[in-house]
Amino acid sequence: MIPDVDIFVGNYTIIDQEVFELWVQGYSVVECVSVLQQRGELEVWGAAQDLLASDTGDHYRTFGMLEKLLLTPTKLAEEWTFQLEPAIQRLVIEKYYEFDDIVIREIIGKKLSGRTRKDLDDVAEKTGVLLRSCRRQFDNVKRIFKLVDEMTGSVVANIQSAFLLPLPLAKKYAAIVFIINNRFETSKRKLNYLTFEDFSVCASLMMSSWTTASPLAPTAAPDMRDDTDFDRDFLIELRDFKLLIDREKEHRNVTLSHLRGKIPDRMCSEVESNFKTYSRGIINIGCSLNNSRDLRDFFVDAVERVVEPCRQARWRAPELEIFLKVYAEAGSALDIMARKHRGKSDHSLRLTWERYMNTMRVCVSQLYHS
Repeated sequence: MIPDVDIFVGNYTIIDQEVFELWVQGYSVVECVSVLQQRGELEVWGAAQDLLASDTGDHYRTFGMLEKLLLTPTKLAEEWTFQLEPAIQRLVIEKYYEFDDIVIREIIGKKLSGRTRKDLDDVAEKTGVLLRSCRRQFDNVKRIFKLVDEMTGSVVANIQSAFLLPLPLAKKYAAIVFIINNRFETSKRKLNYLTFEDFSVCASLMMSSWTTASPLAPTAAPDMRDDTDFDRDFLIELRDFKLLIDREKEHRNVTLSHLRGKIPDRMCSEVESNFKTYSRGIINIGCSLNNSRDLRDFFVDAVERVVEPCRQARWRAPELEIFLKVYAEAGSALDIMARKHRGKSDHSLRLTWERYMNTMRVCVSQLYHS
């Protein structure tokens, strides 16, 4: 008996985008065929089920071979076996490196080890994302982290150069690299309510303003600027915020005078009664960031010392944003902020305060879920 053989001959590799997306999501051939049937694929083409299964299997074999190149996307354009039009190249790279925020939220709190990869079935069960997809996402994070961790300069630019990812996706991966590289604590129970976006927004802000790559880090040599490394001089300067505690009453009065009329009187009374709690929470976090352990606990401390007291006081998010903005501006207005800072004639404590608070107040607002 002559066996049935399916043969396809062509020049440009055909990528069925719908099938490719299901493959990326971790569906097996059988599962993919079932999904396509449910979407009415057979009725659209008037095809039999065995033909759909055969065509899907052929696509999956192609994707399996293509995956080896997707591990190093820059080689894809040079590969003659899979000739893809530029637009299709960009599409398959972006789709392959896309991720689910809920999966990455579970990954960033763990080591990128083989043991963690073996435990991804727990992540799959918790998130509802197929295990194959969880493994792809974990492997992509590990691959990108390993490569760019050894590079200097802008991590976003390095990711775009090495993996040809669009800017928004490269920025997300840069935040992941930053969080993992600095070993931020993200797994404590009190942080469970936070999403990957919460961590990503805060990480991106820190990268742009608190690292050696920040324009506000004048002491860093151009070839030493790295947006995954904190500006240690800046972190040491934050210790001088203790001076603000001595001027707490003045800081409170200026804050209240500027707040009245902008938020309800009830919340102004709340600020007047509990200013010490809010202010010292913000200031003490800054003063301790030069310590590596306290730096890793940034999110824990921000939630414990600032977010939770605000939640207990039943702040509305817009009101809290106004308070933090006014609080920061009131601190800048204190005469103590104009003093020469650590003997530098061109640098005042005000510059350090504004550099800190411009990021800190947005982070607190982001972490605050009313």
